[in-house]
Amino acid sequence: MASAYQIVDTDIHPGMPRDPVAARLPEPWRTRFLGGNRGSGTMGYWNPNGVNRADAVTPDGERIENDPHHLARYFMDQYDIDCGILNTGSVLHLGLSPEVDYAAAVIHAMNGVLIEEWLPVDARYRASLAVYPHDVDLAVQEIHRWGAHPGVVQVIMPSASRMPYGQRYFHPIYAAAAEYDLPIAIHPGTEGVGLSGAPTNVGYPSNYFEWHTNLVSSYIAHMVSMVMEGVFIKFPTLKFVLIEGGVSWVPPLLWRFDKNWKALRMTTPWLERLPSEYVTEHVLLTTQPLEEPENPAHFHAILEMFDAAKMLMFSTDYPHWDGDTPDFAARAFPKEMRNAIMYENACKLYKINLPSNGQAKPAEREAQYA
Repeated sequence: MASAYQIVDTDIHPGMPRDPVAARLPEPWRTRFLGGNRGSGTMGYWNPNGVNRADAVTPDGERIENDPHHLARYFMDQYDIDCGILNTGSVLHLGLSPEVDYAAAVIHAMNGVLIEEWLPVDARYRASLAVYPHDVDLAVQEIHRWGAHPGVVQVIMPSASRMPYGQRYFHPIYAAAAEYDLPIAIHPGTEGVGLSGAPTNVGYPSNYFEWHTNLVSSYIAHMVSMVMEGVFIKFPTLKFVLIEGGVSWVPPLLWRFDKNWKALRMTTPWLERLPSEYVTEHVLLTTQPLEEPENPAHFHAILEMFDAAKMLMFSTDYPHWDGDTPDFAARAFPKEMRNAIMYENACKLYKINLPSNGQAKPAEREAQYA
């Protein structure tokens, strides 16, 4: 499918087959991993759609996401994607395991597979570096191991946590990331497991539908914490990427944030400007899952209420069940925003130089996005 735009996909989920990871693990971790000790598990909710698309298979029936060659041929080529950020989904649950040393060892092995075995397969690939965030020394060590690798473009952590990410406990992680000019990204899916506690402020949802709808609450808590704790003042070059959390909640939160700052600013004297200004300068969001109101004009109105053209980056969430294809996502945005959202913002953040130097593709292809 030829695209009217350059495309940088900021959220692709490669599979992580067992054997390559096990081969990188020393004992006793290898035996535990091969025996099924994979992390902190899941909440156990039943999703009628599964996790991954049933049709994400090659003609021979192999899962596309489990092989870097298949992913390049049957996904990147199929959707004319110019660059893709690989975010290993299964590694996030390890970031909340109470078994610190085991979890950190498996995270390191998965990072090694992604960086040393996946990135060389296709020049379009970039990698997010996972860390175990609840032991900052181990997280910092992992960043120093891989942070200078040219294919590593950000540090990724689970959006579930046992404390808000703005708190000073996590600041050494941000200092290490800033040293390599790497953004910090968070990704959902682990709320309620391991060290994170209940997945909502009022306890445990009764089904997947409820749990999935409530995931945005983690994003709100972390973003407010990052601003309030002065993270972006202490680390002025740091960017914070909210992957797969939606976008429509941003404007009303910023309104509330700014209003409260005017009355309560003496509690955070280090904030010298409106909170919304720090958010606009330091926070980016990926587009999937896009909200889909019955009237598309309502979504466009939301986009006018914050600096969407600066803060949004396209993502598919491939191969997950609720992913967004490039043509579907592009149609959702006003034409004047599409270049920025589909590739420009990501190129700037991740320092990606596309082969065509970031120029839009032939205008005649625009018709498919009308």
